[in-house]
Amino acid sequence: MSIETASTPTIRVQGLEKSFKDLHVLRGVDFEVTRGSIFAMLGSNGAGKTTVIKALSTLLAPDAGTATVNGFDTATQSAQVRESISLTGQFAAVDEVLTGRENLVLVAKLRHLKHPKAIADELLERFDLTEAGGRRVATYSGGMRRRLDIAMSLIGDPPVIFLDEPTTGLDPEARLEVWQTVRTLAAAGTTVLLTTQQLEEAEQLADRIAILHGGRILVEGTLAELKRLLPPTEVQYVEKQPALEDVFLALVGKNGDPTIDGADAEGAHPDGTHPKDLP
Repeated sequence: MSIETASTPTIRVQGLEKSFKDLHVLRGVDFEVTRGSIFAMLGSNGAGKTTVIKALSTLLAPDAGTATVNGFDTATQSAQVRESISLTGQFAAVDEVLTGRENLVLVAKLRHLKHPKAIADELLERFDLTEAGGRRVATYSGGMRRRLDIAMSLIGDPPVIFLDEPTTGLDPEARLEVWQTVRTLAAAGTTVLLTTQQLEEAEQLADRIAILHGGRILVEGTLAELKRLLPPTEVQYVEKQPALEDVFLALVGKNGDPTIDGADAEGAHPDGTHPKDLP
């Protein structure tokens, strides 16, 4: 049982350091994450994001500093930490030979949970995968695989989930699906720590954002707080043009069907014109 109280941060990191020979990856990292919030660690390749995740999930011992997860010390209470968390890596760790339901049942059995089939069915419904549950995962889209991967990581109801660049390699539609899944997790009380290189991802999802660079957190706060670090901008009238993502989603639609001005399944409008024919 967790020793965390309501006033204690779900994740607390103080002075975390890690080096690999002469390479100093983490140089004193400090941050806290409150229960039920989404905390984004934003940084480029090599900034140290994955190293932080590995240290918090007890896969890597830091050289200095302390960290607690769900009230447990990662150094002295590693077993309790592992029972409190789930880790989803940069690429979906699903068995493509099995069906979606079989993947979930397998993990539930490995965790010695009762009623694994019922657990699988509940998660398939929760992640909008019920109709695909009987299909082999090899037939799933990237977004469906990622949702299944996150569903598998939630078996056993861990209070904390680590998402290491959860939308790597996904197309715009799949990325939006994963974003909604992450929001749903936090709304249900799960504490989410995610790493990302995408500015928009952090902006869209996070309650608080930490910018990690060169092994140090440069700044940390809400989006509004971070924006106030820059001088106020001069207000000017600018005609807003649709972004490429707007065009893409309008053309293919949420379920892959064109949606621009009533275009049919081939993209043609009732008058015979086609989007590609437009000036």
